[in-house]
Amino acid sequence: MPLSTGDKLGPYEILAPLGAGGMGEVYRAKDTRLKREVAVKVLPEAFACDSARMARFQREAEVLAALNHPNIAQIYGAEEGALVMELVEGPMLGDLIQRGAIPLEETREIARQIAEALEAAHEKGIIHRDLKPANVKIRPDGTVKLLDFGLAAILQPAVTSPTDPANSPTLTMGATQVGAIMGTAGYMSPEQAMGKPVDRRADIWSFGVVLFEMLTGKRLFTGETVSQILADVIKGEIDFGKLPSATPAAIRNLLQRCLDRDMKNRLQWIGEARIAIANAGKSGEPAGVAPKRSRFGIVGWIAVAVLAVIAVASRWELWRSKQPTEKPLVRLDVDLGPEISLPSPENSPLSSVVLSPDGTRLAYVASSSAGPTRLFTRRLDQSKAVELPGTDGANAPIFSPDGQWIGFSAGGEFNKISVQGGAVEPLTAVPFAGASWNEDGSIITAGSTDLIRIPLSGAPKKMTELGKGEFAAAFPQVLPGGKAVLFVSYATLSADKATIEVVVLADGHRKTLVPGGTSPHYLPASNGSGYLVYTNKETLFAEPFDLDRLEVRGPAAPVVEDVAYQTLSGGAQFDVSRSGTLVYRKGGGSGVQAMATIQWLTPNADGKKPLLSKPGSYFFPRLSPDGTRLAMMVMEQGVTNLWVYDLRRDAVTRLTSGGGPDSLVWSSDSRYILFGTVRNGILWTRADGASDPRPLTGSKTNQAPLSITTDGKRLAYSEYGERAQIWTVPLEETNGQIKAGKPEQVLESPLTEVSAAFSLDGKWLAHCSIATGTYEVFVQSFPNTGGRWQVSNNGGRFPVWSPKGHDLLYQSGDQIMAVAYTVQGDRFVAEKPRVWLEKLGGFPAGFGAVWDLASDGKRVAVVTPETPGEPKRDHEVVMLLNFLDELRRRAPLQK
Repeated sequence: MPLSTGDKLGPYEILAPLGAGGMGEVYRAKDTRLKREVAVKVLPEAFACDSARMARFQREAEVLAALNHPNIAQIYGAEEGALVMELVEGPMLGDLIQRGAIPLEETREIARQIAEALEAAHEKGIIHRDLKPANVKIRPDGTVKLLDFGLAAILQPAVTSPTDPANSPTLTMGATQVGAIMGTAGYMSPEQAMGKPVDRRADIWSFGVVLFEMLTGKRLFTGETVSQILADVIKGEIDFGKLPSATPAAIRNLLQRCLDRDMKNRLQWIGEARIAIANAGKSGEPAGVAPKRSRFGIVGWIAVAVLAVIAVASRWELWRSKQPTEKPLVRLDVDLGPEISLPSPENSPLSSVVLSPDGTRLAYVASSSAGPTRLFTRRLDQSKAVELPGTDGANAPIFSPDGQWIGFSAGGEFNKISVQGGAVEPLTAVPFAGASWNEDGSIITAGSTDLIRIPLSGAPKKMTELGKGEFAAAFPQVLPGGKAVLFVSYATLSADKATIEVVVLADGHRKTLVPGGTSPHYLPASNGSGYLVYTNKETLFAEPFDLDRLEVRGPAAPVVEDVAYQTLSGGAQFDVSRSGTLVYRKGGGSGVQAMATIQWLTPNADGKKPLLSKPGSYFFPRLSPDGTRLAMMVMEQGVTNLWVYDLRRDAVTRLTSGGGPDSLVWSSDSRYILFGTVRNGILWTRADGASDPRPLTGSKTNQAPLSITTDGKRLAYSEYGERAQIWTVPLEETNGQIKAGKPEQVLESPLTEVSAAFSLDGKWLAHCSIATGTYEVFVQSFPNTGGRWQVSNNGGRFPVWSPKGHDLLYQSGDQIMAVAYTVQGDRFVAEKPRVWLEKLGGFPAGFGAVWDLASDGKRVAVVTPETPGEPKRDHEVVMLLNFLDELRRRAPLQK
């Protein structure tokens, strides 16, 4: 957080800013107790908000404060997420190098003092880890001071395994820190660049780089991108011929020892460098000149040998030039900005962050100031993202094959917009469970059940027919050439029952590739070979894939283990570009299956009172009309079943087994429960568990019961075809058996219509429609006489009629709103919505209905997470550069 002149941190008064960089912002300050000026380095907010890092920061700051050496900037203490340090006047070493090579004697003196500072720290077991010219200051009297000693170690998150990609260099890329990244990368040791554990020898390597640059006046390792610089660090040739001819042999030998990529052969102790620098030039040997050989015969034979070596080397270079050059995996933690928040993974199984095919542009959906999600895009070589107007409610972005368009779901439709902005162009209103852009311009989407092809012109066409035992297809990904599509098939509403399939579009032929996988992507490598990249829970796997034969060539290799995902569907938050870059959101499980309790909440200040205190994974709670029982869906091991909780006996009963239910409603007499299934219509069962579930509608489509009239004679339900629509059906109960009559569609609409609820007198039907671009609550007469009125004005879901008084309740964000109404003839007159319950404090509306109104109309039953609190603002993603090279190392392609 930026500070201003006059601000105070404890006893330290801010005087003026001194600079900013990857490690934080630095200020000149006055110590009001000791009457001296100090430097205050305020750590980045992302670190200051991390309690684990701050605790480690406090411990390690105490250790660093014990470093008392004339060449190390003294640390005086820590104060409110800031380091208080000695104020060092004078230029940075980097500023001197930019002017050109530093004279030899001056270089020797600076290097000697740096070596002495490192030696003192290494003797105490402290490593700098970020030695570079920007961390070295030269005081006016010539004294060298090392800054930020150990700060890189303090700010690094803890790591778990040397082979984990998370151990790769973690470089924060904020809007103003790209230069800091480039600067740091060039001074990392090879082992740091490859994510391996480091010790004092990493500082010795960095010392060698700094010494080389002082002598030459030029960067040793260069490149236009971070990955290029790190590749140069790991494998690039070090040309010692660039050293000035006057460089003493002792200094040349020292540099060769410091810059040995083999840690075992590298200089082992920095004290040896101090001694070598002190003795340089004392031997009397001419600087940089090798001993001469006087015998012509020897010279001749050497020449012959050199020519032979050149010939062999030429063949070697020719062979090597034909081999792919593998680059190191580079990890970047990218902060998209504290002003935005990425949507919670539980709201959608589809990734909210995607990369353009060439890997140069990032697109994501996020909200700011608690507003609706919108679409943002940012070129990776630019510091700021651009918000694309007209994309309110955006979800699930994808790029066109040429990277010039972004497709997204919003307002019940799939749309596209240019990456440069402009008008939003609607493409289709087909239900959306993922989409992929084909090379011919058509789009393959996953509807509620099958894959659908949307051509550039003409009507959508169904591309697959799911077989027996399948109920849904999702996550389509068109393979190169556009002839086949990867997708995920679900046998039940559970990621554990999902399989990754591939289908040939020409004839519908398909085969199973991976059982238990979701979110498939194809990453091309070479000559028709590549990798199938997919997730199972939070782990991302890669498996060699033959594009011609459409088959995996295993074995699968786990490559990332902290990908955010939605537990119910398994859909993961990641994307991979054709260029070999991976972007993902951290987090593992999304919390959909998080343990929760069910609480009573009232509009007044009574707070919460327990209804069902036993923790469980509950959702879709529904109170019986007589108020004695609570029906709900309970997830166990990824499978949902219908349970009933008896409030009087404090006992629960499971009514289904094997999974399947996804919505429910009570009969008006509280004796039966009707529940929806996927591809098996609506079923009913006795609420006391005395009967097995039996079919009601006999349909093979996806149906969800919504509301039953007070007299129990009609049911409203949603049916999911190309889009969700509301139907009603008459009910009849005879001898303990419920039968359904002929269904009737309430309102034939080109839009998605959901969440219907009958009024107490059965003359009105409240429902949600996406007609305005976001879900709003509408009311129409029943049977429909043509009148329709919008009730909500800022988004609304899950309408419920109050049994007491003329109020219609609904959820908007994390609040429950109430609308008073009157009936004037055949007109429904709604007043302005008012807040009925300020804060649900449970799961978001996108998760589904997590509350229900009690029969007394005075309180609601709410599914509440065990650890409630303010939702965490998530605005960070991880990018892995050179990801394809990492896959080649982890899972080599078969030849």
